[in-house]
This record gives sequence, structure tokens and C-alpha cells, in this order.
Amino acid sequence: MTGNARGIDRRRLVAWGGLAAATAPLLGAGPGHAAGDRIPPDTLPGGAYDRYVARLAAQGKFSGVVLLSHRGRTVLSRSYGWADRERGIRNHEGTAFSLSSAGKPFHAVALLQLAQRGRLQLSDPVGTHLTGFAADIADRVTVHHLLSGTSGLAAPDEDVERVFHSRGEVHAYYEQRARQATLAGIPGLPGAGHAEPEVTLSALIVEAVAGTTYWDYVQKNIFERAGMTRSGFFTRPQWLSDRHLAHPYMEVAGGGVVDALRHLDQGSPYPYVLGKNPGRAFVDAPGDGGFASAPDLVRFVHALRDGTLLDRPWADVLTAPKIPHGPASFGAYGLAVEIVDGRWVYQRAGGDPGVGANWSSYPDTGWTGVILVNRDAGGVSLQDLIGQEMQAVTGVAPGEGGGG
Repeated sequence: MTGNARGIDRRRLVAWGGLAAATAPLLGAGPGHAAGDRIPPDTLPGGAYDRYVARLAAQGKFSGVVLLSHRGRTVLSRSYGWADRERGIRNHEGTAFSLSSAGKPFHAVALLQLAQRGRLQLSDPVGTHLTGFAADIADRVTVHHLLSGTSGLAAPDEDVERVFHSRGEVHAYYEQRARQATLAGIPGLPGAGHAEPEVTLSALIVEAVAGTTYWDYVQKNIFERAGMTRSGFFTRPQWLSDRHLAHPYMEVAGGGVVDALRHLDQGSPYPYVLGKNPGRAFVDAPGDGGFASAPDLVRFVHALRDGTLLDRPWADVLTAPKIPHGPASFGAYGLAVEIVDGRWVYQRAGGDPGVGANWSSYPDTGWTGVILVNRDAGGVSLQDLIGQEMQAVTGVAPGEGGGG
């Protein structure tokens, strides 16, 4: 999501989906919440979090959906703003939003499903499943490296002004870019975040092993299995016509806000997403993005917890900390995980012009939080919203967090 984020590395937030310890405090369960079954007053309708989001919406600084769920029961659900202002369609709980990088864990789950079934191993080099890559990539970069963000791969600059017109064009473009990747680092050593080739190569391996497109694999084996009925990899024509899909409202030079889908000639003026417009993609790149409603993301989190998507040991492989980011903050397979007052929090965020998405799981206390945004709002960042959600759930204010 765009806006002002003074002192926060936005690229790292989007890359790892969390509030890195160096840029934002760790937030925990907090005193008095140890039992896990108590409903903190700040999470309730009329509570502090509800009032905070309502105030932003009244000021024109929030458009989207927030949802808090405790042990499968919705505690708070609020919707504000327009899904499609031109057609007079408002956001509601069932509206599906673009996820951007918040959808990257889908490719991690897909690969772990295939590993669970013995179709691949996390130690497999890229060359075990894909041909035509340089030897240093084919022989040295493994599935584990791709998922943990330690591949050392780099790609040439992306053509952010290109407008795509078919799924095939999108797939060919990103596959070509993955094949142009170079080994810029040492596989196994931590990098700044997930590089684009890691995402695309993960998806290409899913396709090679499963014998279907990445988009179709995730639809059948994740969305359908988890009961995510409003989720999918929708195309731009669907995005424009489907009343249940939220349009991205993007700030442009001069301070105006436009429907990015209906203004493909305009791009973001912000340096970290300069010139980008999410509507130019015909469909999200293989391994990235997708659309989901807030209840669907809650279903996804529960499907990870209850064995629907992965057997419990393999779900633990997904969320186990892999790379240290701070005193009690780590990178997992496509997730940020934090030790917060002795309890785990799993999180994934994503953003594009006019798009902000985050889902958080508090497994020790049974909470799930979802934030979906479809309007840029200068002065209010996705990080601000995440911090307020965490404070409501844990009772720990931003700036007061601690480790385990």
C-alpha cells in the first residue's frame, strides 16, 4: 500500500510480509491474554480497533475490509469504501481483493504439498525439475533456497509500463525473466527478501511436477480444498466486470486518485513503486498474487492449522523459522514469523499501487486478522493498520513489544 511510512523499509515489508524488528517493534500476547480464550475489549465492535478504522474511513483514509476471527468465530468485520465507484458498488465482507505479495505463501504450500506426496524434495536443485538453466543455477540453487529467499538470484529490471493481454503472454514473459536470472549471491546465504526469480521458479517447478498450470494447481489444491469460494487468479476483464472484485484506487502525480484498471496509462509517483499500475497485468504472475476475500483468508489460515492443506508436520515446515531478521523475528517459507512475549505470530503482507493486503495468524491464542485495502491513502500505511490490529489482539502497543 502506498502512503507515508517514515523510517520503515517498505521493500522489506512487502518482501517478507511482516514488521521487521529493525523497523517496527515486535508485538506479543501481552499480560492477561495468556489463556487465549479471553476476548480483548479492543477487538470487539465499538472497541479501539473498530473506532480506529472507522475514523480513518470517515477521513477518506481507508477503503477496504478488516476482519478479526477467534477460534473460527468472527469477532469483528467492517467494510468501507467503494469496490467500483463508477458502478456504485461498495466493498463488503465478501469482496475479493488483490493480494499482491500476500499471496506468495500459496506457492510455498503448493511445493510442500508435492514434497509431502514424495513428488519432490526440498533439497532438489532447480535442474532436477527444469531444463535450460545455467549450470550454476541448475546445480546449486535448491527448492529450499527458493522458498527461504536464500537463492542469491537476481533478475533484470522489469518493464513496469507493459500492458499484458493474455495469460499466455504473462506466463511467457515471467518465464523468460526467470531464465534471464543470474546468480548474484551465494545460495544459502540470507538476502534482502524474495527475489522475483525465486517466485517464478517455484511456480515453474509446481507446473513441471504437477503437469498443470500454477494457477490451476492452486485453484484446485488450495482454494477449493480450503473452501475459499471467492478466491482465484482473476484476469483483468474479470476484474473490470465482476461485482465482487475490488478495484485498486491509486494515487497519481498531483495528489489525485484514479481507478487504476480504467487508467492503464497512469502509474504511481512513489519511488518504491514508481510507474507501476497493477491493472496492466492481465493476470498475476505465476507464483504471486491472486485474489481473496477476508473470510477466505481466515479459511486459508484454518486449513493450514487443521491439516486440510498440509499434514501437521509439513505445516510446521512451512512456518518454522529459517532466517533470523532480528532479535525475535525470522523469515519462514514465504512468511514472517515472530516470537512475541513467548508466542508465535505468522504474517504475510503485500502491496501495490492502490493495493494493500495482510493476514496474520496468532496460533497460540486462536486469533486470525485480515486487512484488505483498495485505496492509497497518504499518511496511513499498511504497517499502521497492522500495528493497530496487533495491539487490539495482544494488548501490546506499538513500541512496547518484546521477544520470547
